Amino acid sequence: MNDTSRTNSGSPTPDELRTKAERTRDELGHTVEALAGKADIKAQAKEKTTAVRAQAAESAAMASGQIRETARRAAQLMKDKTPDPVLQKTAQVVAQVRESTARSGQYAAAKAPDPLLRSADRAATAARANRAPIIAGGVLLAAFLLTRRSRGSRS
Repeated sequence: MNDTSRTNSGSPTPDELRTKAERTRDELGHTVEALAGKADIKAQAKEKTTAVRAQAAESAAMASGQIRETARRAAQLMKDKTPDPVLQKTAQVVAQVRESTARSGQYAAAKAPDPLLRSADRAATAARANRAPIIAGGVLLAAFLLTRRSRGSRS
């Protein structure tokens, strides 16, 4: 404010007072909004929950990918290091297990009540969806058992 905008007594003019009051109201409104935002615990909790969920989903996806890749590498390494006779025997065992499973499944389907069949169907669907880790585990188990069996027969 300069000397020409003041009245003779040195006080601000009515227009200057209105402008200053309007500016003060705006600043006060922004301050109240900021304080209200800080005081709204429910909204803050929602924001934090959303952020944590997103981060957890991202972490879970990364971990799942890493686990799948590690399982794939472990299965490949096991296959690479397993002697051919063991692989052939494993393939035979797998074929026998598939055949036995098919026969057992046909028998069970003929004898089992409907609720049990629906539960078994859900379990089979879940197993098909996670086929690679289950196969890798089966190969590792078969190789372990065959190795243990061959060592036991040498003693």
